[in-house]
Amino acid sequence: MGLVLNLFVQTIVWFGFMGAIIFVAAGTTDYTGGWLYLGMMVVLSAVFGLHMMRVDPGLLKERLKPPVQKDQPFADKLILIPILLLIFGGMVFMAADAARWHWSAMPSSVQWAGCGLLLAAFLFIYWVMRTNSFAAPVVKIQKDRGQAVITTGPYAIVRHPMYFGALFYIAGTSLVLGSWWGLAAVPILAILFGIRIGIEEKTLRMGLEGYDDYARRVRWRLIPLIW
Repeated sequence: MGLVLNLFVQTIVWFGFMGAIIFVAAGTTDYTGGWLYLGMMVVLSAVFGLHMMRVDPGLLKERLKPPVQKDQPFADKLILIPILLLIFGGMVFMAADAARWHWSAMPSSVQWAGCGLLLAAFLFIYWVMRTNSFAAPVVKIQKDRGQAVITTGPYAIVRHPMYFGALFYIAGTSLVLGSWWGLAAVPILAILFGIRIGIEEKTLRMGLEGYDDYARRVRWRLIPLIW
């Protein structure tokens, strides 16, 4: 019951905050892209959260923990600051671009395509979490849960598929909100993810048996055939 309450409260607080920054930046509540994005996020998050509660409550409990934790390397705490600032600052910029400044003129068909991309990103991230029950939001070794190296599913293609899916999530967000300029956040976020992957790989190589062998077999870290 505590997990249900935690999921409910965090969903309300998270999306209440997200809605506030989007519509304040837009300068109006008459913003179709904002309502479309917020509605999709609430529905998808509720559906996937409730399903995860049934199939993998241990992972859901981990993912509901705060972004700063006791066993987390200090370097990871530092890199999370620009990552979170870029994500939330990017949403503010995208909303202002589309609804306040009107710099971007995006056809509604492209925004609907963005909805499809956002859904695809959610499904991919869900696949990652169903494959890896240790996909915590922070860098740490989960000894209490018996963490092991995952080599199947998307992990057979890239070593950090969650970040790969997140890049498409940001791209979909930009399109749904109606901002062409918001797509610039994708390569910037990829660079920040690359820095965080370095921190994460160091932690995994030092604390997770078998990770070095896995890294030798799966060459690509973030983007297949590129890096």
